Amino acid sequence: MMLALILLTAIGVIVLAERSTEHLPFAIAALSLSAAAVSFVVGDFERALLLAGVLAAAVSAASAVKHDYSALKLTVTDLPLMFAGTATFFASQYPRAVLAVVIGAAAFVLAIIATLIHGTGPSIALDVRLFLFSVNLVCVVIAFRLGGGAISFQRNMAQRRCFYSTFMASLIDPQSWQRASGLVPSDIANDPLPLMAAIPARAIDYPDIIVIQHESIFDPRIFGLPVDPAVEAFLSPSNGLHGILNVDIFGGGSWQSEFSLLTGLSSASFGSNAYHLFKQGAGRFHNALPHALAALGYRTMLASSCRRSFLHYDEFYRSIGMGERLFADDFPPPFDVRQFETTNSDAVFLEAAFAAHTKAIAEDPAPRFLYSLTNFNHGPHDRRLATPGLFETERSFAASSLPDPQYAEYYARLAETASSWKRIKLALAANFPKRPMVIVHYGPSARDGETDRSATQFARRSAPRVSHILCDRTAEHRP
Repeated sequence: MMLALILLTAIGVIVLAERSTEHLPFAIAALSLSAAAVSFVVGDFERALLLAGVLAAAVSAASAVKHDYSALKLTVTDLPLMFAGTATFFASQYPRAVLAVVIGAAAFVLAIIATLIHGTGPSIALDVRLFLFSVNLVCVVIAFRLGGGAISFQRNMAQRRCFYSTFMASLIDPQSWQRASGLVPSDIANDPLPLMAAIPARAIDYPDIIVIQHESIFDPRIFGLPVDPAVEAFLSPSNGLHGILNVDIFGGGSWQSEFSLLTGLSSASFGSNAYHLFKQGAGRFHNALPHALAALGYRTMLASSCRRSFLHYDEFYRSIGMGERLFADDFPPPFDVRQFETTNSDAVFLEAAFAAHTKAIAEDPAPRFLYSLTNFNHGPHDRRLATPGLFETERSFAASSLPDPQYAEYYARLAETASSWKRIKLALAANFPKRPMVIVHYGPSARDGETDRSATQFARRSAPRVSHILCDRTAEHRP
């Protein structure tokens, strides 16, 4: 009787976690297999089922949290990222979510301890446990294949359902367990792509090239939302080019866009390894944009709003030709990294980044390539990070067009970024009136095809499929 009650409870947990019947047979089979595996440790089915149910609940809850903040569910390939600097970053960006996870983890540990102590049932013979494990393993394989295999689970990665089955499917997907030390491209042909013929330079002097990735910025006009003149001038300068940039990532992993921009290769070509390109790809790419510009006499610099320890950035960027690499913990006073990380303000970071850029030009007049990575508008947007007392008019303007406080916060941060950039742009023009410059901004924006949903949902996604790109060329800085 007790075993049947525990089984029904565990299945109920799975039904709640799945929220769909599409992969429910696979989820139940995976739960049974998990219980059979645990039974080798505890020796009875009561505790094995309880522990398997607790584990399923923990996995589903963690996946739901990840989906809330990235629009993608948890898979086994996410776990190594926790040890690559992202855990600290996530804690600083999402303190409430991290607190909830810590409390959930504590409850998970207590549930395991209570089950081990108080849930003892009759011992089961080893040959019976082996038989049930074998039967469940066959059932899992059959259900996995009947459900469409790995492709079927990958197609609904962004849907808010099948939390448990998606994670368990990633455990048995061979691509999830590729060697961490290797890269396996899946769609790169042996024949090179045809390239355009070289053309003569239009000017003797090479322009400075400044590329700024504005993390998690999207153009509200994509959803029919109005913008004020200052934001409009930032998103679509009157004498510049602007438009939509399709990228190969969604729901996180902005470094994959960085990789694609600088190497000319799609990060999607590396399958499940795409998340780990900065670790596995260090020293493997020798035809990157910084290398090419350095060969033309450019001095190359990375200015990142993350710390040097984040996600192997330092080693990867060094390997692709970034001669100087400045991180948030490298900038000299009055920049204070601890104070900066309370808001990640673009006003503070861009001033420090361009102070370093200006100083480098004074020391060496050679043309420069600056690649700057901001983080101000990364989610969540339930905290007020825009400068207190400023941009309240812009906040009210946004709220009048979309009555959502998170969108209003997003727009206030966007307005602060636009104001900061206008000030820096004027300083560049004043300090270097004769120095040609090409300035490119791009930033993750919203998913295409979902204009009926609240725009703030898209602002919280750190790296979706569509990005906004603009090329800003002022009259004083025309190459």
